[in-house]
Amino acid sequence: MTPNGGRGSPIVHGFPHLDTVRKAITALFRRLSYEGVLTYATSLAPADAAFGPDDDLYLGAHRVASAVVRALRLPEARMVVGFRTMREAAAVELTAGPEYFVEVNDRFRTHRRDLAAALAHEAAHVLLHRLDLRFPTTAENEILTDTTAAYLGVGWLLLDAYREDALTHQKLGYLTPEEFGYVLAKRGRLLGEDPSTWFTGPHAYDAYVRGRAVADRDHRLPPLAAAPWPERRRYARARRTGSAAPGAPYRFETAGPGRGPRVEFPCPVCAQRLRLPAGRGPLTARCGLCHTELDVDT
Repeated sequence: MTPNGGRGSPIVHGFPHLDTVRKAITALFRRLSYEGVLTYATSLAPADAAFGPDDDLYLGAHRVASAVVRALRLPEARMVVGFRTMREAAAVELTAGPEYFVEVNDRFRTHRRDLAAALAHEAAHVLLHRLDLRFPTTAENEILTDTTAAYLGVGWLLLDAYREDALTHQKLGYLTPEEFGYVLAKRGRLLGEDPSTWFTGPHAYDAYVRGRAVADRDHRLPPLAAAPWPERRRYARARRTGSAAPGAPYRFETAGPGRGPRVEFPCPVCAQRLRLPAGRGPLTARCGLCHTELDVDT
């Protein structure tokens, strides 16, 4: 994992990877199943990630690594942590296991509060390796890894490591701070969890709030019944013409033999594409992937 940090290094903000993040969430549900995702309902506790200056360097690092491994439900994986001078924040050697060797940047010898965040990303690599889940490109795989860490309960540490002020510019991972907030909000909405109290700095909290706003908006996009009236009017016009505007979350399929037109749109929880008859009015739909029941007005 390469850090985005250092004085004078700009930190990217916003949601440039959002399409890939949503694909990653869908991929996790497909690979783990809805029931499998629910087994990750308990996030790594802040106390288990704590690594103080009085802790023995190697014993403390191995204790934190073990906590991250347990949180990701990798009971057979043992992460051996070493420190060396390197450009990256951390790197893991992916083998058949059961031991995985993680090298972390020497700066974590003293900047210990963020060691758990670096280990969270690398442990997510291990989990995806074991699940045999990957995307086509290296860049997409790194987005998948960060999304996995955040969605399965350890990635809040990566957002907590984000700091940006006059003296410090630091971000770990490949998602923007707001994208981490988006994934954490998605997880929180599904599992009834509020990670906002765990953040140790205002910048991480603010990024979480911005990400949560976008995650909440996913539940108010047409043809969902909770969409605001202006959005519903645009949807109605698009349905009449059978053509959605560029960037719209939905699209229409022309009628086939024996059936009327259909609308396709993403599930606001898992981003799986759903297809329903268009123009049927209010109805309740159920996503077959994440089991979410949705109030829809097509």
